[in-house]
Amino acid sequence: MDGISLLTAAGAAAVAGAINSAAGGGSFISFPTLVFLGVPPITANATNTTAMWLGNVGTIRGFREDMTRPTRRFLAAMLASVAGGVTGGLLLLHTPVHAFNAIIPWLLLFATVLFAISPAILKLANHPGGMEDVRWSSIPPLFAVAVYGGFFGGGQGLVLLAYFALIGMTDLRKMNALKSVLAFINNGVPVIPFVLARALAWDAAIAMSVGAVLGGYYGARLVRRVPPRAMRIGIVAVGAATTIAFFLRPG
Repeated sequence: MDGISLLTAAGAAAVAGAINSAAGGGSFISFPTLVFLGVPPITANATNTTAMWLGNVGTIRGFREDMTRPTRRFLAAMLASVAGGVTGGLLLLHTPVHAFNAIIPWLLLFATVLFAISPAILKLANHPGGMEDVRWSSIPPLFAVAVYGGFFGGGQGLVLLAYFALIGMTDLRKMNALKSVLAFINNGVPVIPFVLARALAWDAAIAMSVGAVLGGYYGARLVRRVPPRAMRIGIVAVGAATTIAFFLRPG
């Protein structure tokens, strides 16, 4: 890949990293860019996944003031994310391509709608909200969310945010910080077989990783300055756009 192509890939990864710091869905910019630059789809997917995984490092750093103090429940949540990622990856390997393509937009629609209506659900349920950490009882559902992430990383941030909202978390900054940590753990699982199988375009992976880390960091710093209502509207907008794009894409 020539220098201009590498800069283009790095720029797309920076934008994707910034989008991921707010909601998720950044891969729908970075992955098509790689394909457009001539990288074979499977290699592009592996390369993009690796770069976006490393991009979470920048996002985590950017949300450092909002990080929850590590607890035993948080460590259990991390283990659930690892186990769910492995399970989801294995499910993906045994899922026919046509079935996978058919279910993607519905998964994204579910995540977006769930996040959009989660405040109303909590109000109807008389949920007090204000949670800043996961409960023990909420870890099994987190495993299911992690399975989603291992099965299909696109829109994973939306699913995690919806999950946090439904268990009573209301501080979007803390939710984004926790999302970044769990997504980093969850998404790191498939990177290992990608490396072992030599499925990466290493020049693009390195350039995109730098872009994704910078985009994730500065995106997180910007998101911390955005009013919660505007942030929520933006997250729903990203989810809706991503969902529509997948419904309209050719089969």
